[in-house]
Amino acid sequence: MSENYQLRMSVYASLLAALMAAGAYLAIPIGPVPVVLQNMFVFLAPLLLGRRWGLASLCVYLLAGACGLPVFAGGMGGIGRFVGPTGGFLLGYLPAVLLIGLVVSGKRPCFWRDVLAMVVGSIALYACGLAWLKIILGFSWSRALAVGMFPFLIGDAFKIVAAAALAKSLRPVLMINSTAAASAAAQPAGNTG
Repeated sequence: MSENYQLRMSVYASLLAALMAAGAYLAIPIGPVPVVLQNMFVFLAPLLLGRRWGLASLCVYLLAGACGLPVFAGGMGGIGRFVGPTGGFLLGYLPAVLLIGLVVSGKRPCFWRDVLAMVVGSIALYACGLAWLKIILGFSWSRALAVGMFPFLIGDAFKIVAAAALAKSLRPVLMINSTAAASAAAQPAGNTG
């Protein structure tokens, strides 16, 4: 059962990494930071898979982009994206996923808890992204907020609600919940019980 669980979670993590890449192609350039759908899938990963597998999914996505695959916004890739204007947002996904996973881990699924978790994740994402914009482009804080946050807030609110609704719908289909994941992870390997 544990091997089956590991395989299933690996497949789900890979699928979400692919969805992150697909979401990055849906980009609307409005300045140095484009509007993309990828953060909805980044936020969905820890909601569906938990902190550990959500982070694994994100790392697959970031590694693919760092290796040059065109998985970042606008079909871009390469290690240079991490030092460009969007680099802080790409790296900010790491604490966002960890925080979302912390807020929802070990608790019964709840739409409003999912929304709260993604708001917390968004705060971490914006903190990293805005600080990076300020440093890299030499923006003032007000300019960084005007370019890197304010234009995205309404869209992010819609993406958060959509991701929470998707998580609520997909959890029963994927048979992922904190209790099943914890029991599968705790079961010793080789026990077919």
